[in-house]
Amino acid sequence: MKNILILIFFLFSDCMAMAQSSETYKTGGNSISGTYKLVLVDNISADGSRVHLYGDNPHGLLVFDDKGNYTLQIMSDSRPKFAAGDKSKGTDEENRDAVKGCNTHFGTYMIDKTMHTITFNIVHASFPNWEGTQQKRPFIYIDGVFKYTVPTPTTGGGVTGEVVWKRIE
Repeated sequence: MKNILILIFFLFSDCMAMAQSSETYKTGGNSISGTYKLVLVDNISADGSRVHLYGDNPHGLLVFDDKGNYTLQIMSDSRPKFAAGDKSKGTDEENRDAVKGCNTHFGTYMIDKTMHTITFNIVHASFPNWEGTQQKRPFIYIDGVFKYTVPTPTTGGGVTGEVVWKRIE
């Protein structure tokens, strides 16, 4: 009986540890909750060459709250303005450039501390194919810098995406 109780205790302890490892960061020194400014968003080829997907000076904002919600926006610095000044009157080229020059999505997130991954549960996105999907990304977080990789970016072609954010104090 004593051995069974010890076994149950260890199984329960392991289950609790596994549950805690996949919780979102909510409080304390490990919290990623906050607002971040985009530093870098590149595709990296197998040969190590980089493509700046949103130009040399991309703009973006990433917000994590302490309840597990997030919102992310990335914009190209070089998006041209619409000649008519009215987005409902944009030309096909203006609309194409506007879509290609941005990436936005929002939903909920989960952090797996053990595996060092973040999972974005995307509710809505500017790229509709991502809506309702889960996207897991390996990440590192050091001194307010949050960096993750995108194993299979939408551009395809055997590249890996790299996105770097810096916490806004």
